Amino acid sequence: MTNRLVRETSPYLLQHAHNPVDWHPWGDEALAVAREHDRPILLSIGYSACHWCHVMERESFEDSDTARLMNRHFVNIKVDREERPDVDSIYMRAVQAMTGQGGWPLTAFLTPEGVPFYGGTYFPPTPRHGMPSFRQVLSAAADAYASRRDEVTSRGNHLTEILTRSATEAQPASGHFDAPDGKIVAHAVSAAGRTFDPSNGGFGTAPKFPQPVFLDFLLRTGGPQSHGASMAMHTLSRMAAGGIRDHAGGGFHRYSVDARWLVPHFEKMLYDNALIARALTRAHLLGADQMGPVAEETLDYVLEDLTSPEGAFYSARDADSEGEEGAFYLWTPAQIREALKPDAARLLSRVYDVSEAGNFEGRNILHLPHDLEAISRQEGIGRDELDRLLREALEVLKTHRSTRPAPLRDEKVITSWNGFTIRALAEAGPALGRADYTRAAERAAEFLLETVRCGDRLRRIVAADRVHIDGFLEDYGALGNASLSLYEATLDPRWLAEADWIAATMVARFWSDAEDLFYDAPADEDSLLVRPRDIMDNATPSGNSLATELLARSAALTGDTEHAGLVERVLARERGMMERYPQAAGRLLSTAITCETPRLEIALVGPFGCVDGMHSRAHREPHPNRIIVGGDPTDPAVARLPAMEGRADSVGEAFVCHGNTCQEPAASTEALDTALKRAQSVSAGG
Repeated sequence: MTNRLVRETSPYLLQHAHNPVDWHPWGDEALAVAREHDRPILLSIGYSACHWCHVMERESFEDSDTARLMNRHFVNIKVDREERPDVDSIYMRAVQAMTGQGGWPLTAFLTPEGVPFYGGTYFPPTPRHGMPSFRQVLSAAADAYASRRDEVTSRGNHLTEILTRSATEAQPASGHFDAPDGKIVAHAVSAAGRTFDPSNGGFGTAPKFPQPVFLDFLLRTGGPQSHGASMAMHTLSRMAAGGIRDHAGGGFHRYSVDARWLVPHFEKMLYDNALIARALTRAHLLGADQMGPVAEETLDYVLEDLTSPEGAFYSARDADSEGEEGAFYLWTPAQIREALKPDAARLLSRVYDVSEAGNFEGRNILHLPHDLEAISRQEGIGRDELDRLLREALEVLKTHRSTRPAPLRDEKVITSWNGFTIRALAEAGPALGRADYTRAAERAAEFLLETVRCGDRLRRIVAADRVHIDGFLEDYGALGNASLSLYEATLDPRWLAEADWIAATMVARFWSDAEDLFYDAPADEDSLLVRPRDIMDNATPSGNSLATELLARSAALTGDTEHAGLVERVLARERGMMERYPQAAGRLLSTAITCETPRLEIALVGPFGCVDGMHSRAHREPHPNRIIVGGDPTDPAVARLPAMEGRADSVGEAFVCHGNTCQEPAASTEALDTALKRAQSVSAGG
């Protein structure tokens, strides 16, 4: 038995293609069926790595009696939230307005016109813990639509008003973004400090999410000893020691269910690993040397496990294998002894807290609860030797683990998530001395732009030889920022040209001059109840924050005053939001820093081979508003850049300007280092 989902490419939708439920994918056809037969819609939204989505499928969607009830009363629509973040955004807001909470799986009941009137998240197959059973919910929703239509209509209209208001409501604004004293940034750091966990890092209590977008902002708020940067570096350090990090295979799991980062939800998402790696790279540049190897391990995991043959990046690894969450990643002492020689097994078990009792349902999540310097002294082993022995033991465990059934890999390619990854690789390549990262970033970007650029727009999804779904604002913003980072990493002006095209297309398709904002979906997407827009960051930066950052970076490189003006308008409009909800505004706050901080401009004159040593030094400079410009000054694409003006006769030299002060041109890496230190000293009043 199959249903319509068998024709889809999303692994999440295909997982439901053999349910007895008469599923439809989201689209005009399903909505037309609902209108034609005057039947309410049951909308179920999830994603392939969602553990409770799998649970609800096994309990309810595979049950023939439940399926009959669904098919009799509803037009059933299944949505992959990663494919359609616009649909997810609208109905997540609706369910949150109705119930005060949200999450996945998301279950919403809609009129044939797509207006929500009831919803929730996971529903069990039988009543428990105060929750009704899913069948009870189905019967209640069907009865409400059949016999209390006026009530359903009234409730739906009220929710639609809320959704429309939330998409267009302006925040209190000064009309002009003028905060040179850094008050917004200081307020955000102070607010973070009030919920900061000084023992375990992170903010608040369990569950704990990595929040790499906000951590990246904190790392830009001052030197390594500043309050913001120290909170971020402590958080990254505790995450790196915790079970949220896969110590044997690399990469980070989704989030921790406890306050000390020990027990994760075991799915691995591409976006988490890209954004965390970028924050780790910045922490390394600020002096946290131990974060560099963790950044490399994270990016190496992405290149090894989440990379397609064409060089693009897959979306996720599931949490479940063999019908059990986390089974792939857990260890017993006997398994450790089987894989390793006795001395190595004893040492690894001590360091990574492997015990007979276990720390998760009788088995062990590898983590680092002890100070490695103390273990080095107690074991009588030099620290370098200890690190070597542990690396070798972990590599053996990784090989041993590879014989286990692996969790499902979601092999769809998402434009925005690939943009995050390309950017992380492009920035880490020169900063960490990994030219292979830069090559991987270029290869992925080349594939993506050849594949998802279709006429005058970008597409969002590449899967099973299909390129489909028009790109959303986040796809343009993420890929545009990745292109600018590739330009800075390679000094190849083609990436600047790609960023120019993406930025111009983005403004044309998503900007609202009347509202001083970007919408998340294009204006020609007419199947939606409202045109969604969300300024707040969640697990990933919001589309608006990515778009604003892209225009700010583009304006700094090219001198585009129109782009600079749009940045100022968004920041002014959202000033109130940044003040009230700073942890949901990390990327906008990072852009605000670039507007408040005098720019450090490094212009490298000449083809890459003439300036490669200075180029590497430039990328190790952690200034929060640093731009790197360069290339062949005879190339018109390079010569047009304001920082290259009048420098055609200076091939092989670097020019450092900070604010309104420029240093003497540098003709060597050592001279550039001196110029950068002098520029920072002058800016500090030294």
